Amino acid sequence: MSVKIRLRRTGAKKQASYRFVVADSASPRDGRFLEIVGHYNPRRSPVELVLDEEKIKRWLSRGALPSATAARLLADKGLYERSRVPVRKARAPKKESK
Repeated sequence: MSVKIRLRRTGAKKQASYRFVVADSASPRDGRFLEIVGHYNPRRSPVELVLDEEKIKRWLSRGALPSATAARLLADKGLYERSRVPVRKARAPKKESK
């Protein structure tokens, strides 16, 4: 059983907020999870990111791997190594229409 720390979408249509959850990698995005370890609301100004640092450190020490987005947010808080965060590919430039 591979365990991931990832975001679970909550909120109404076009008003997304997310929960940081620890889940089995085979479970669906909004499906079964093991534990809630925080929440993230990108719609607030400034962005709201609340994490239970003790729980996250415990899960990381047990071998849980964060998803790419979760790793970036954890690295911003200093809970995950910035060098281990996957780098996003640059978008292809848009083609000009005539």
